Amino acid sequence: MAFDEGLAQRVREAIGALPRVTERRMFGGLAFMFEGKMFVGISGSKLLARVGADRYQDALTLPHVRVMDFTGKPMQGYVYVDPPGLVEDSALAAWVSWCASHVARLPAKGAKLSRATKERP
Repeated sequence: MAFDEGLAQRVREAIGALPRVTERRMFGGLAFMFEGKMFVGISGSKLLARVGADRYQDALTLPHVRVMDFTGKPMQGYVYVDPPGLVEDSALAAWVSWCASHVARLPAKGAKLSRATKERP
């Protein structure tokens, strides 16, 4: 499945000068990574948003947001934001900021975590 190039450009603009962000094509879409950890992505015309387990239920109460079920099973801590929720640049920027802030607080990729503190997707 191809991804929306226009949305990809808007995400790049919302990211702005945030350091240590890379892009990676994954699963037919595009993922934006902060220090190797995905924080947002694009699948078709949807935004994949990594909001974190602690704010997952809050995110699901927002308009145009639904469970991310990429594999057929809900992925805790990740949601899809459908196109109507991304019309305004300010809304897209808010999602990018939320997700980047969440991922920036996570331990470095590959760091050993106790079972009690490990984030589970």
